[in-house]
Amino acid sequence: MPAGEIIAGDIIMKFLIQKFGGTSLVTQELREQVAAKAIDAREEGYTPVLVVSAIGRKNDPFATDTLINYVRQVHREIESREMDMLMACGEIISGVVMAGTFQKLGYSSIFLNGAQAGIITDNNFNDARILKVQPENIIKHAREGKIVVVAGFQGRTGDGDITTLGRGGSDTTAAALGVALGAEFVDIYTDVEGIMTADPRIVENARLRDIVTYDEICQLAHEGAKVVHPRAVEIVMQKNIPMRVKCTFSNAPGTLVTSTGEVYRGTIDITRDRTITGITQIPNLTQFRIPLDNGSGGLVVQRRLFKALALAGISLDFINVYPERVVFTVKDDMTSKVLQVIETTGINNVEYTAGCAKVAAVGAGMTGLPGIMSAIVEALTRDDIQILQSNDSYTTIWLLVKKEDMEKAVRALHRQFALAD
Repeated sequence: MPAGEIIAGDIIMKFLIQKFGGTSLVTQELREQVAAKAIDAREEGYTPVLVVSAIGRKNDPFATDTLINYVRQVHREIESREMDMLMACGEIISGVVMAGTFQKLGYSSIFLNGAQAGIITDNNFNDARILKVQPENIIKHAREGKIVVVAGFQGRTGDGDITTLGRGGSDTTAAALGVALGAEFVDIYTDVEGIMTADPRIVENARLRDIVTYDEICQLAHEGAKVVHPRAVEIVMQKNIPMRVKCTFSNAPGTLVTSTGEVYRGTIDITRDRTITGITQIPNLTQFRIPLDNGSGGLVVQRRLFKALALAGISLDFINVYPERVVFTVKDDMTSKVLQVIETTGINNVEYTAGCAKVAAVGAGMTGLPGIMSAIVEALTRDDIQILQSNDSYTTIWLLVKKEDMEKAVRALHRQFALAD
């Protein structure tokens, strides 16, 4: 049986997961455009399963943030279990409306919340992890010819409590269903054409990538590209389910996310053509520099520092540890809290620089290729951009610069690696 097909009775179903964000569902006209995507897929021989987010964004009447703000007028600290029940409502409203849209157009459709779709999670309310997916209910309704609409962002515990999946939860739902159903593709629909080489608001000639690897899109997402959540990519990567990032408002093919082998299949010169996939940025960071004494005293300070920051629940990034100093970054809004924690450890002579930004160059083609850092330094020094800190992995080079240099750095690197060509 070919990959992506499920035999239910005497019916062979080729599942296609289609996830739509809240901005794609705001009006009836947009919802009918969404419905047309699923109907077209059905006519092409697929069995579409739609995953929907809550309608709209902040301040829209049915958006999740709007629901949260409403209940917090009653009490600021609602228990996380009850908050999950509230936050699940946005996707339920969206799903019922979407199923109703199909019915209006003359198609049999059914809406399933996360529990009904068989998504079982742990009990970490507000940020639950999926433990397993039991898709039999989806398969049953699909076999009956119904277009199945599933609420994203939610599931249930083994005890039946409603849970939500945290940031990017609808992407995660789509990916998990794709794996459970052996889908041919997981399509993530957004308001952009696909994965770009850089933020088009910063780089005017940023271009669409036709194809990227799972590792590349994970790094791009972690480093500021917000088109798809990295957790979803990591899920589909486990079973090699291809993911496509597409635009709701056009018929453009979008960007295919797949394995390194598929990306490079038939490529003659990988290193030249695909050294760098994209440039991303994260603003509003503060760099801390903690001097250390050489020897055992410095080791004691390291241990005391990192333990205190961990106990305070402070997330660190861009960490470099040297015998003579420790360097790391936090978000600007955490600066005062970090200073308070460091003060309790008795560490003196702390230096910090607020108003920084992290710029990342991402590309699987850089692995084992000399000269990438040289090219980066050349590009930034040419534009008088100071590098405050750097780090690298097999697929990413990170740079810390001043926030006022961030956009200039993104443009400089985009030019240096000819990403517009």
